Amino acid sequence: MAREELTRLTGSGNGTNCDDDDCPNVYRTAKGSIVVQGNMSDAFQPPDGEALVEIPESVLKEAVRALGW
Repeated sequence: MAREELTRLTGSGNGTNCDDDDCPNVYRTAKGSIVVQGNMSDAFQPPDGEALVEIPESVLKEAVRALGW
């Protein structure tokens, strides 16, 4: 799936400069699922095919506001 196929929910209102797309973000797919971009975390070893990422709380709150939840 290409980034262009995703709806970006965060990145403009959390006080960070995200013009180069290298900061934590939350995206929504055409299917309605959520994709999270963040710093890799080693909190525990996830199952094969999964990964852990860390995002600031402010990014998650911004995504929730964008979705109207």
